[in-house]
Amino acid sequence: MKRASAITDVRGIEVGHAQDEEALTGCTVILCRKGAVAGVDVRGGAPGTRETDLLDPVHLVEKVHAVVLAGGSAFGLEAASGVMRYLEEQKIGLDTGAAKVPIVPAAILYDLGIGRAHVRPDSAMGYRAAASAASGAPAEGNAGAGMGASVGKMRGMRYAMKSGVGTWSINLNGLIIGTLVAVNAVGDVIDPDNGKVLAGLRPGGTLAWMKKNQAPPVIKSNTVIGVVATNARLTKAQATKVAQMAQDGLARVIRPAHTMFDGDTIFTLTTGEKKADVSMVGAFAAEVMVSAILRAVKLAAPAGGLDGLSR
Repeated sequence: MKRASAITDVRGIEVGHAQDEEALTGCTVILCRKGAVAGVDVRGGAPGTRETDLLDPVHLVEKVHAVVLAGGSAFGLEAASGVMRYLEEQKIGLDTGAAKVPIVPAAILYDLGIGRAHVRPDSAMGYRAAASAASGAPAEGNAGAGMGASVGKMRGMRYAMKSGVGTWSINLNGLIIGTLVAVNAVGDVIDPDNGKVLAGLRPGGTLAWMKKNQAPPVIKSNTVIGVVATNARLTKAQATKVAQMAQDGLARVIRPAHTMFDGDTIFTLTTGEKKADVSMVGAFAAEVMVSAILRAVKLAAPAGGLDGLSR
């Protein structure tokens, strides 16, 4: 697929990946060295997050300096410590007088059912991802937090398909809205043009299997995690609303979404350069989310015994 746009089209946003290709796990860092106003929306019953409470509009901190997306289940939250170490070395962080403290929220996905479960993203991997961050178009598919991602796991990994990480953006007369997402849903990714399963549980898809069997999932933890970035000028509350609206894009192409076995978490980063209507930003955040999710599965190569759409 031809590269057309990416979250890094938003000036000041950089992306770095680090992964273990043998263990099939990794992490992705979205850097904003000058800081960005941030919001978050967490849905589903099994989230794994770090530093999301401070993004509440009633709390003190206004800006974050990076967001970490990682595999490894809750173990993967350790990657954020490495990102903090890198940023501190760069003298980036909230100036508290005694020290500059980097503000680094994070979210994880469960990829322990593929590759080597005892290898997880750690501080060293997070540091490598941060140190590699750049403003160019990031790798997609089997990269970073998408290295061990998969979809369609209601019956277990035997019937699942490989997924990965995807990115996309749109430019609306200078208003730029982009997203990067790691797709690791218990459900299927649906082609919005025809409503058919693009990647997911084989054969037939998750909803058809649930209707017939009415059985609980075999895989207990999944999760879609991602970041929306924009050059719009938004408050923390408005950034949170954009994250909420971006989740609508997720629900358009992932079925079922936001289950008790998903911890779907979307962050928003806003660099504050351009005045914009929050509803417009949120509407197009949902649109680019759809495109990024489709790219995440279309660019995922077979790995760990799972088939992928990219060959």
